[in-house]
Amino acid sequence: MTSQSNRNKNLFLVLRNKKINKFEVTSVLLDKFANSGIYFDKVSYINFEDSTEITETLRECKSKYVNTVIVCPEVMGTTLKSYISELYGAEFNELNVLKSDVGDVFITFIDAENKLLCEDICSAINKKLGRSFGSVCLRTVCAPYEKMNSAFEKAKNVCGDLEFNVNSHFGDCKVEIVYKDEIPKSTFDKAFRVILSELNEYAYAIEDVPLAARLIQLLKLRRMKIAVAESFTGGGVGKRLVEIPGASEVFFEGLNTYSNKSKALRLGVDELTLKHYGAVSDKTAAEMAEGLISGGDCDVAVSTTGIAGPKSDNTNKPVGLFYIGIATAEGVSVYKYNLGGSREEITETAINLALFLAFKTIK
Repeated sequence: MTSQSNRNKNLFLVLRNKKINKFEVTSVLLDKFANSGIYFDKVSYINFEDSTEITETLRECKSKYVNTVIVCPEVMGTTLKSYISELYGAEFNELNVLKSDVGDVFITFIDAENKLLCEDICSAINKKLGRSFGSVCLRTVCAPYEKMNSAFEKAKNVCGDLEFNVNSHFGDCKVEIVYKDEIPKSTFDKAFRVILSELNEYAYAIEDVPLAARLIQLLKLRRMKIAVAESFTGGGVGKRLVEIPGASEVFFEGLNTYSNKSKALRLGVDELTLKHYGAVSDKTAAEMAEGLISGGDCDVAVSTTGIAGPKSDNTNKPVGLFYIGIATAEGVSVYKYNLGGSREEITETAINLALFLAFKTIK
């Protein structure tokens, strides 16, 4: 028998069929495990109709891994548990947990209400290892990779025993800072302040709250209303806002002024501005935002105009060029960006930046 000390620790196994090309829950679960200080030596995805590969992988689990976490549809439960019980020479309990001398197996069903929770698995694994962890969340937008790494290294110089779990979605980044419970609070707080100091200009929350929800919270706190005029983002900024419960208290209107004629008629953008500078310009972004704020019905106005691709317009301006205008009673600020990537990447990143810039402006 191979001793546990000579084997890899953890395997994450997802069993899926051909109709399920991607389990969105997988990344969520992996994030939750990481937040508890649990990382996987291997993550495997297997078609649940491929019985040969499944059985070979389960044998590998027994010989190589101390902990195996299996995510699968509930319909597989009975057959799967029967095979694993025979393989390990042990039985699953009512929570779908098998404990044996050679390793433990945890099964959580993707489609069951009373499934084994990630928190339960984390607690069991850490209890076996005699560990306990805490975590703190930081949310940022478009923080440069080098800047984040520098912040993490400086924090580790203050408190060396830290882990960082980073999950970025079109520039909107969730950073989970995981620490052992035995670390003195004063030491961790000092390290966290170092991170905040380094990333402050990119941060919008020190809790796990979505960007649009954070902006809505702040608008309510400030008793302000917001309006949006969008071109290349096609209503995406407004959509993000109205997805948040209670947005009606602060969201005045959203205009999708896609054509030049619409920009002129609905927002009062000067035709000479459109002719001489073009729709994708700082001048146009400014006048779009000014057109909203001048009506007197909102306290902050957001405008977007740009080229998302895949092809450029009839000018020499590149794909990925866009401008975001933010207007308040104090004036208008315009921000220029030039990003690479697909149409979706450019558009979704611009939406996140627009929400973030509105947040920073009224903060």
